[in-house]
Amino acid sequence: MGAFLRKLALLLLMCAFLLVAGFARAQQVDIGFGYGITLSSKNSSSSLAYPPPSEKGGTYPSASLQYLLKNHHYGFNAEVAVRRNEGLYNGFQRFRPFFYDFNAVFAPRINSKTRADVMAGIGATTILFYNQYEPCSPIYTACTPFANSTHLMGHIGGDVRYYFWRRFFVRPEAHLYLIHNNFQFNSAYVARVGASIGFSFHPR
Repeated sequence: MGAFLRKLALLLLMCAFLLVAGFARAQQVDIGFGYGITLSSKNSSSSLAYPPPSEKGGTYPSASLQYLLKNHHYGFNAEVAVRRNEGLYNGFQRFRPFFYDFNAVFAPRINSKTRADVMAGIGATTILFYNQYEPCSPIYTACTPFANSTHLMGHIGGDVRYYFWRRFFVRPEAHLYLIHNNFQFNSAYVARVGASIGFSFHPR
């Protein structure tokens, strides 16, 4: 999993470099890295022996890449958030959620150092369930270290960005995911709240 996360981070950095190289002179490109937590409702039913758990808990490192058009008020955004530590599904199965989304963005200016981002879009969540019974090594060629389940989702979010020094900003943020057919968990609604720090590759 560590190798996968390193490759994902490298891919995001490469995408950021390409966007900056191609567009930063005329438009605005922002990159951000943050931390947050997820919130979701609990299962209140006692009719099942093993009810679907709530998809909350753990900390979520995140990365975002945003491109604003020449007027600096409209653009596009891509984000990914991954649970840092594995969770324990109903007390016995290790798992790790991923959230990734692509959005249209409206970015109004509040004052010379502050602006907001309001976004809505689509994406997906992937849940990795780790194999805890079958040993995995090069000898076991048919062994699968994890199973995954992916669901489409809608996304809305918002943040307030404050430029504390030149083009560097801090950004408290909140996101709401509406996950289609999220049968592994109690609710189709999952919120992520946190904060990011980032850099703009164009004057504000």
